[in-house]
Parts: sequence; C-alpha cells; structure tokens
Amino acid sequence: MPSSTGPSIDTITEGGRVTQVGEGQEAEETAPPVMTFGAPTVGELLAERYELVEHINNDSAGRLVWRGVDVVLRRPVAVVLRYPGGDSATEMLQAAVAASRVIHPNLVGVYDAIDEADRAYVVREWVDGQSLREMVAADGPLDPARATAIGNSVASALAAVHATGMVHGNLHPGTVMISDDGRVVLADARTDGADSQENDLRAVGGVLYFALTGHWPHGEAPLHGATAGHGRAAIPDAVRDASGAIAAPRQVRAGVPAYLDDLTMDLLDPEIAPPSSDVLAAELSRLDVPTDDHFLEPTGPLRFTAEPGEEPSPLAVAGGRKVAVGVAGLLAVALVGLLIGISMLGGDDKKQPKEPVARPSSSAPAEAGNTPAAQVRKLTIQDVRIIDPESRDRAEVKNAEKVIDGDENEGWATASYRNNGKFGGLKKGMGIWIDLGAPHTVKSLEAVLSPGASAQLLAGTDDFPSSTSGDKDLVASYKTQIGQPFEKYDGNTMKFNGFDPEQKYRYLLFWITELPKKDSGDGWKLEVQEITVQGS
Repeated sequence: MPSSTGPSIDTITEGGRVTQVGEGQEAEETAPPVMTFGAPTVGELLAERYELVEHINNDSAGRLVWRGVDVVLRRPVAVVLRYPGGDSATEMLQAAVAASRVIHPNLVGVYDAIDEADRAYVVREWVDGQSLREMVAADGPLDPARATAIGNSVASALAAVHATGMVHGNLHPGTVMISDDGRVVLADARTDGADSQENDLRAVGGVLYFALTGHWPHGEAPLHGATAGHGRAAIPDAVRDASGAIAAPRQVRAGVPAYLDDLTMDLLDPEIAPPSSDVLAAELSRLDVPTDDHFLEPTGPLRFTAEPGEEPSPLAVAGGRKVAVGVAGLLAVALVGLLIGISMLGGDDKKQPKEPVARPSSSAPAEAGNTPAAQVRKLTIQDVRIIDPESRDRAEVKNAEKVIDGDENEGWATASYRNNGKFGGLKKGMGIWIDLGAPHTVKSLEAVLSPGASAQLLAGTDDFPSSTSGDKDLVASYKTQIGQPFEKYDGNTMKFNGFDPEQKYRYLLFWITELPKKDSGDGWKLEVQEITVQGS
C-alpha cells in the first residue's frame, strides 16, 4: 500500500526550504538522468485519487512533471514523481511537507506527498499561465507599475515563508509564475545550494532588475547558491562596464522611476544589508498603487530623503538610505503581519515559528580578528568647479558651488544654445569637477538635473589650474570611465554605480556631452541642481 507522508507528518528539516515546482518550465541540459523503469502512463491512478493526464517535462532535478486530475475534488493538479522513493526521496518529501504548512495566495499550494518505495511523488497546485521569464521573452521588459506589482507579490510570498524560519532558496524569473487570471505565484525548481533569507531578498532585486530590463544581473554563474534554473542560460546578462559592475535599470531603459531604480540596486548591492522580507513587502505594497491613484508627487519620483528629526523607516536602516515613510507607510509596516495569510497545518498549535537568525548590527562590537566593514555615507565634497575647455569668455564657469549646497531649488546652468543639443556645435562638452579632499572608497555619484541630457562620469588623479588651458589638460588626463554613460536620459536623477571597490578616488569629472531642449522649445540648456557622492 502507498505510504502517505502528507501534512500530518511533523518532521521538518531545520533550515529546510519550501520547494514549489514551476510547472511548464523547460528542463536543463544538465539535468540528471531519470530512471524510467516502471514509469507512469496516461490514465494511471495514483493513490486511488490522482489520475495522470499528460507528461509535461522533466524538471531541473530530473523528476517527472505530469499534469493530472484529483478525481475526488475534480481539480487539476501537478504531480512530480521521483524514481526511486525511499531514502533518496526523503528531502523532496520533507520539503513538500514543510511547504504544505505555508498557505499564501502567492505561493503554489502543496496537496500531498507520497512514498511508494520504488517511486515517490508530490501533488501540487496546477498553474495555468507562464513564467516571468517567458513573459518578458515574448513581450519585452515590463512597465514599472507591473514590475512593482510582481515584486510586491514575490516579497509577500517570501514574508510568509520567512515567518516560519524557512527559506525559498531558488527565486529567479523561471520560478515566478503569472497565471492566466493575473495571479502571481512563487514556485521552486528545486536546486541545491547554500540558502539563506538574505539570499532570497537579493533575488527579489534580481527579479525586479529582470522585469525592468530583460537582463539577469547575476550572469552565467548566478549568485546566492542557485543553479541556472529552468532556461536561465537563455536570459541575457546585464549590461556591464569595464570593471564588471552592472548598469542600473535607468541606464538600460528610459522611464524607470528613481525610487524603483534605487530599491532594485540596493537589493543587489552586497555592501548594503537588505531589509527583512516583511518590511520589503510593505514598501513594495506602498509603491504598488494603481496608475490613476496619484499618491506620488506629480513633479517627480519619490525621493529617498527624510526631514531632519524624522525617524527613518526600517527599510532606510537596512538599505543605507533614508526613506520618507509617512503615516501610510508606517501603517503598511504595522499591518503587514495581519495581511499575510499564514496557516500552520497539522502541527502543535502551541509551537511558535522559529525565529529568523539575527544579523549583527553595525553598532555591535567586532569579534576578535574581524574588522567591521566601513559604513556607506554621504561624502563631503571639498571643492567643485565648472570645466569649460573650449570657452572664450569663461562666462559659464560661475555658480559651481550651488550644485553641492543641499538646495535643489537652485543650481548651476549652462547658457542657452541654438541649432542643436551639442552646444550649438561650438563645444564637445562641459563638466563639473569634484574634489573629495582625500582618496575615498566611493560607492556612487548622483546628479539631479534637467531631463534629456547626455553625460558620463570620469575619474582622474591630478588637479589643474582653473583656466581654459588647465581645463583642456584636465579633460585630456581624465580617462577612467565610471559605469555606463547616459544618453538623452529622460529622468531627473543620474546615478553612477560602477566604482571599483578596490580603488580609492579623490577627483571626479561629471562630463556633459549633450544638452536637453528647453521646455519652451527655444534652444538647448541644462541645469544641474545637486550632486552628491556616497562612499566610505
């Protein structure tokens, strides 16, 4: 007789991961061989309940994935079979039992887990739809609102999983499923590796990056302990600079809001501790609003700043950036625990969920032999000036100090040029030279400016006199490009992240190559309101 190991089993491997199967996904070329002796046939009835209808494929672990029907409840199911059963199927069955205990609308449901010695199988929810990977491959990158909604659903599912002390361990575009009715569910193609809740959160950044750009930010050797997953080899790698740093979504594609770009890059940044999954879900839920509900200021994207004296949100503490949460944001964080529908089935009602492992705070004393990482902060710019190597009257080199005064209401501006955005054909460019006062490890440079400009960031090692000839020598000397150039960028904030973490920088040159057209349509002109540098 079949031995059922369904939800009544209490054994859960410590640190076990929820394993959902992404139905309809392609098997990897590296999938292990499958024992086919005694393989099932169409119409076969398993456990006197689950009728096999169609063999879909073999998943990345070499298991057989079938579409079936629960003849008792008359609902479609996915049946995942492994040959043989017994000891070799213990991990699969225990993971299925663990998964069955987490009930959430954005997780694929697990119905049954059965061991028949010569084979074992797990019965799960069948999802009619496609993966995020397939959707983007067919239709291209998603609009920011849709990407935010999918990220919100994924983070909410992870919050439910993490609340039990477990991790998912295999989040990528092939395991994010979008059903035909628009429901987003998280599945698991079952990979082996070093899993952690932090790695799950980094993977949310990867999913957001892919949804916004169509590129996978982890290359051919994915980070966070995950293998290549279903069809991941076909996903284009992220755009990278000479040092290997990835370009931000806003550098790859126009129209990505600054707040979503910043959040995505922070989640991918190994030097910035991610927020907990429930805080991330609350933040994405706050941003996931209908396009006709104007909760964000129409004048520009949400700025990651807080007024002096405001208490930073949990996301700001974790991400190294102050976030203006407000009453709505605080309520979202407070209510997220009530909104996540977690049901613990078949266990001791008095048993409390295992607490997630706490990360040491930056204020905790360093252990013997360990040196705490330097904290990323806003660096003080000691000097700034306008670089104009082809000027005649030097009329445009005034007011450089306004780009570092902390006031975005005024800044430095070029003159108005006729004929075209390339300085009327009179110049190859102009720039803003920055002196940090001493060499620093630099994380990013951010420039707030008029939309529509083209610019790049360069680094050098020497200062030169403030004159036409000195500016020419400076431009000729600054050859190290930081990150990717921006071309006719339609946003208000350019952010350069491609600094080499092994190098220190003192002198930077924000070099402008093309001006935007004035709102009046009469000529071309650029205004730079503020420049800030983050580093340690």
